[in-house]
Amino acid sequence: MIDVKLNGCKSFVDDSTMNLYLDKVEKAFDTLMGGKGAGSDYLGWLDLPSRTLDSDIVAQCDRIVQRWSKNIDVVVVIGIGGSYLGAKSFIEAVSHTFDVQLRNYRPQIVYAGHNMTEIYLADLLDFIKQKSVAAVVVSKSGTTTEPAVAFRLIRNHIEGRYGKEEARNRIVAITDSSKGALKSMSDKEGYTTLVIPDNVGGRYSVFTSAGLLPIALAGHDMKDFLEGARAMERKCKVWDRNNPAVQYAAVRNALYMSGRKIEVLSNFNPRLVMFGEWWKQLFGESEGKDGKGLFPVTMTFTTDLHSLGQYMQQGERIMFETVLSIRQSNRTIVLATEQENLDGLNYLSGKTIGECNKKAELATIQAHVEGGVPCAVIEINNITEYNLGALYYFFEFACALSAYTLGVNPFDQPGVELYKRNMFTLLGKPGFVNNK
Repeated sequence: MIDVKLNGCKSFVDDSTMNLYLDKVEKAFDTLMGGKGAGSDYLGWLDLPSRTLDSDIVAQCDRIVQRWSKNIDVVVVIGIGGSYLGAKSFIEAVSHTFDVQLRNYRPQIVYAGHNMTEIYLADLLDFIKQKSVAAVVVSKSGTTTEPAVAFRLIRNHIEGRYGKEEARNRIVAITDSSKGALKSMSDKEGYTTLVIPDNVGGRYSVFTSAGLLPIALAGHDMKDFLEGARAMERKCKVWDRNNPAVQYAAVRNALYMSGRKIEVLSNFNPRLVMFGEWWKQLFGESEGKDGKGLFPVTMTFTTDLHSLGQYMQQGERIMFETVLSIRQSNRTIVLATEQENLDGLNYLSGKTIGECNKKAELATIQAHVEGGVPCAVIEINNITEYNLGALYYFFEFACALSAYTLGVNPFDQPGVELYKRNMFTLLGKPGFVNNK
């Protein structure tokens, strides 16, 4: 299902050091599974795939899909951070790269609330002006500024075009079960409401309705996604030194403590660009606190080999690399022989593009290791709903283990609150005083 290969780290982390960090991760595992660590009131994600498959959530999402399937052209998914990254990264990974251009795709999923750029929101309003529109707004509180601003704009657009009564059929809120501004508004206006469990934080929410409803609306298989996650859930929750999440958490902590302060997640498939954005939020927000933590960055190869690849090969030796590897391509293109061979590529005749890409991946790993960059490889067989479900859960579990090993709370984000307080003060929000 998921293989973690550490051959590219062995010359940088010896066996005794690896065993030392496996011992540390074992303590973190006990802390996590025993619910004894900081932030333990946010452990609802641990059994979320299993619980969700046994609940009515899939059926609730299916009912909304059926309601919107015939008359909705565009669904605006409104959220920031984990409220949209899980769904967006999954949809982009499994969808045809040119889905929108090739097909009369209904509904098309677009996003708002992840920035406050005026031109983006103006362009979005232009785009939906002639479309039949619905909205899914994801926010526990309903007061996070970026999605709240976007929701006000989109809600006003829907109400202005269709009236308040029809707006109730075109807006779904995914929010807290009992409190918060969005919950209160939804109750008052009569919106369909789905719940993010109180004990699941945003960056661990891809297996809640926040991830599942957009995935279902985009036409993908929620159940396969959850089944893959459940299989990985069962594997991760059993202590074993060969548990892939344990191996990954141990080696990244060992490398961090040896002076490697940056982790580069690289992949060789542009469909996984947004997955890297989800991964960055998961690890950056979970570990970057108390003056600690790896700085997570992403690269997409072979594209970035012709830019940042130079730094990776010969720059400062402050990073290590985690290669997200796909064993098999879902599509096949074979290079043909040309009689004149004007481009000199006949040596590739009969090979698939996937074979060439895989050789580029292997060559890159070899070059980076020889250049002094440790490389761990996380491998899945191919890009499917099932395998991606397993991959998301694997990283969630490994992240929690890694953060506890590092000695930080994986589930809070106190540093994010400072910019919010400063912004509220500068904007003149009631209750925030500018003392400068």
